Amino acid sequence: LLSDGNSIGVFQFESTGMQQLLKKGKPQNLEDLTALVALYRPGPMQSGMLDNYIDRKNGIEEVAYPDAKWQHESLKEILEPTYGIIVYQEQVMQIAQTLAGYTLGEADNLRRAMGKKKPEEMVLQRDIFKDGAVKNGVNAELAMKIFDLVEKFAGYGFNKSHSVAYALISYQTAYLK
Repeated sequence: LLSDGNSIGVFQFESTGMQQLLKKGKPQNLEDLTALVALYRPGPMQSGMLDNYIDRKNGIEEVAYPDAKWQHESLKEILEPTYGIIVYQEQVMQIAQTLAGYTLGEADNLRRAMGKKKPEEMVLQRDIFKDGAVKNGVNAELAMKIFDLVEKFAGYGFNKSHSVAYALISYQTAYLK
């Protein structure tokens, strides 16, 4: 029903744009619906993230963790459900923990700093991330390239719990339809 774009009367997926997105994205499970809810917003759409997600999901673009030039195997588990695209704020925090050894509290501070785009805080976070990554055996240049990608996507990152709640209601209204 949803993969066909037959979503009139379905919570969050009723608009013409969402109907087209469902046809392109061909959601197969709740995880796919969750990502589409998070990505169908002005920031991700304007940045190209939504197109990259769809192309990677459909096998048109190579899946990388997070970028073909700059990736690290330890990020695969974090980014695999979203085809290597950083979609959720929680993924930003997990990347900081995994790659640079952040505590959960430190990762939350990073997420907040990225969301608010505070230049002075970002300089500090950049150094902390680099030092932690190098300490964990990650090449410094690779760490900084991944930090740049995380910073770029973090501005558009959506809280996954909100997306899951919306996707679940969407699934339930589609079922009732």
